[in-house]
Amino acid sequence: MGAQMFEDDSMGPTASIAFDYAVQEAQYMSGHGGYTGTIAEKHGFKVVLPEENETPEACVDRHIELDTFGNKWGPAGCVYLGGHKYRFFGWASS
Repeated sequence: MGAQMFEDDSMGPTASIAFDYAVQEAQYMSGHGGYTGTIAEKHGFKVVLPEENETPEACVDRHIELDTFGNKWGPAGCVYLGGHKYRFFGWASS
């Protein structure tokens, strides 16, 4: 089995609720069979914060480049984009 990179934006009053929404949407779109290469394969996330003078999008790009969330079995990365919007990213089993 392989792995696939994903990035998903989701809205919610908290990161946990936004994560649950994103997982549910991915399961609806890709099924519940496993190995979808989507956020549906993730069981949790870790919030990362932009560095000083770094945009949230640049923070995501930095962590992708550093492969911080390269473990397909590990947590997704999460960055707050503002306005109750979160970006989840990382590698997922496919």
